[in-house]
Amino acid sequence: MNKVYIYDSTLRDGAQAEGISFSVEDKLKIVERLDKLGVDYIEAGNPGSNPKDLEFFERVKKMKLSNIKLAAFGSTRRVGIKVEDDNNVQSMLQADTPAVAIFGKSWDLHVIDILKTSPEENLHMIRDTVAFFKDNGKEIIYDAEHFFDGYKANSKYAMQTLSAAVEGGAHCLVLCDTNGGCFPLEIYEITKKVCEMFEGVQVGIHCHNDTGMAIANSILAVQAGAVHVQGTFNGFGERCGNANLCTIIPDLQVKLGIECIPADNMSKLTPVARFVSEIANVAHDERAPYVGNAAFAHKGGMHIDGVTKNPKTFEHINPEVVGNERRFLMSEVAGRSSILSKINQVAPELTKDSPETKQIIDRLKALEHEGYQFEGAESSFELVIRKELGKYTPFFELEHFKAIVNEPSGDTHSSSALIKIVVDGEEEITAAEGDGPVNALDKALRKALERFYPQLKDMHLTDFKVRVLDSKTATAAKVRVLIESTDGERIWSTVGVSTDIIEASWKALVDSLVYKLQKDKDSSLS
Repeated sequence: MNKVYIYDSTLRDGAQAEGISFSVEDKLKIVERLDKLGVDYIEAGNPGSNPKDLEFFERVKKMKLSNIKLAAFGSTRRVGIKVEDDNNVQSMLQADTPAVAIFGKSWDLHVIDILKTSPEENLHMIRDTVAFFKDNGKEIIYDAEHFFDGYKANSKYAMQTLSAAVEGGAHCLVLCDTNGGCFPLEIYEITKKVCEMFEGVQVGIHCHNDTGMAIANSILAVQAGAVHVQGTFNGFGERCGNANLCTIIPDLQVKLGIECIPADNMSKLTPVARFVSEIANVAHDERAPYVGNAAFAHKGGMHIDGVTKNPKTFEHINPEVVGNERRFLMSEVAGRSSILSKINQVAPELTKDSPETKQIIDRLKALEHEGYQFEGAESSFELVIRKELGKYTPFFELEHFKAIVNEPSGDTHSSSALIKIVVDGEEEITAAEGDGPVNALDKALRKALERFYPQLKDMHLTDFKVRVLDSKTATAAKVRVLIESTDGERIWSTVGVSTDIIEASWKALVDSLVYKLQKDKDSSLS
């Protein structure tokens, strides 16, 4: 087996996840990025379900796509009517996609209790609908809904539903673990039987994650003979989600040598995964295999020392293969080698015996004594290194700022901020309102800086944490503020410490903006 076809269902199944709703613009942006990644199919939605999908199908026709086949999604014809008279079927046809994904019932329980029809009529519905699209020149992907539960309840009838789809002209039979309750070995055994019975017809797999098995089930189905894998980016989906393509793709391609996307595109995987999270407006899963921020993060001194000497000691692949990067977390259990590795990212010529290295370590200890902690805030630590080595770029100077907190009243903003900065000798004064003083400062500072650095419009804060360092001093205690930021491609964290929560927030906020500008400057020079 040399190739598995990847079928992405983020725009439909992913949109069924709690808290996720894609606009038409969102969907078009995701299509464009997945096309460049080299995914084979995108399930674009149900054209007969809502006006938003109708608009999407009209607009997506005008896009120049180089890799992807779009698939309209819908059900078999309704009970007791002719296929050509079914409005949903006609909407799928009018979507004018090269492929269609038709789902039908495989479980006799659903046929009798949900469709309220006979098993024979259900077979006719499947055969008629598939044949209709076959006659209209479409590639038909038949989704056998609840197939595994149906097979376990009545294997003979479940197989008959697949036969009906093949008789109608289906190009691919997709076996769906719709309830997500199956285990890998039963998925393997049942999929293998289907592949043997329908030799010459493509078999696919569609898994949900209700037992945490969706990825494993998909991999086992491929090893049983499936050549078509459905899932969503970042595992978005109803209930516990769908099979996560961000894990399945590298599992198959990097680990098992089965092509899923063009080899040169594998390094785009992490940026695309983050992009989809950004468009969905949800926090990216930082512990996700391959594409999470923690996937190649090392904290223990022995681990860091081992990875520094030979990455294979504690990394199963090179993070660059999937577009991710190695991170050494600065903490009390990190050794000198981990600190040196971070220093070498800024100054490769320094060694552990260099006086500059000792200077930086002393500065780190002093900051930790003040309450700073750089684990999870390596971006701030990189700026400390740059300052100590004279490689820090002062992108702006602060003249002064003022934050005013008002008593909340209805929906009005509770705070305002006034700020004055200087960039290359030029002054800028701005003011902004916000939901709290930190939000107001963030808005005012951006408003001032975006005139000089327009790329900051692409950046925003994704998380804000406050930790009280000494609760015994009550409201006079020092606080540590951690801010997480992203520009849609990268993610970074910065830290600030003070007895004044606004000042601590300001320090972390400034570091977050300066880090973005510094990285953009480095990229432009490389």
